[in-house]
Amino acid sequence: MTSTLLHDPTTERALEPVALLSHVSKVYGAGDTEVRALDDLSLTVEPGDYVAVMGASGSGKSTAMNIIGCLDRPTSGHYLLSGTSVEDLSDDELADLRNRRLGFVFQQFHLLPNMSAMDNVMLPMVYAGLPARQRRERAREALERVGLGHRLENRPNELSGGQQQRVAIARAIINEPALLLADEPTGALDSHTTQEVLAIFDQLHDQGMTVVMVTHEDEVAARAGRIVHFLDGRVAG
Repeated sequence: MTSTLLHDPTTERALEPVALLSHVSKVYGAGDTEVRALDDLSLTVEPGDYVAVMGASGSGKSTAMNIIGCLDRPTSGHYLLSGTSVEDLSDDELADLRNRRLGFVFQQFHLLPNMSAMDNVMLPMVYAGLPARQRRERAREALERVGLGHRLENRPNELSGGQQQRVAIARAIINEPALLLADEPTGALDSHTTQEVLAIFDQLHDQGMTVVMVTHEDEVAARAGRIVHFLDGRVAG
């Protein structure tokens, strides 16, 4: 079956970068208490990229991911998400852009415990205002793509950790995001399940999904096409 969930990479390559950070700084506090989490950071993510982000604690990688994910705003500099300037958007506009253009996968799965896999996956489409029948069709397809077509009605406590992460991935791709952001997505999984989940990311990337993944594991980063190391709020080197 041909997927309808992912963008055609040949179309996106003709467009602007998916994420473009230009001289971005993020400063917390002031004076003696000032902390410069990002310091004149510039980074480009092109359509079809698979980028692994690495760095020690405090290097700025989490702050950068929050800005790329429209969960925070830069103190200075500019950020374009699929050509849209982010820093001047209202909170409502930012939330709408985040829902339409981004997918998130975290170390902890953040599934609602009293809802089935199908209902968890449908949530972003509820916020996007899609009709119920379309929500169910697309959620079923997304779960089939991550190998959970037989677990549609199971709740999180009836699923293994790896299966819960698959549900989280299905939820992240359901609105056909321009960019899939993954923050330590294998951190809570054993080695065997890690390989299964990484194989899904490989498949999504092969089908045209743009992926940025934060990880501290060299083996996980090696799956990416490009590794970016953060140091003191900048890209090292």
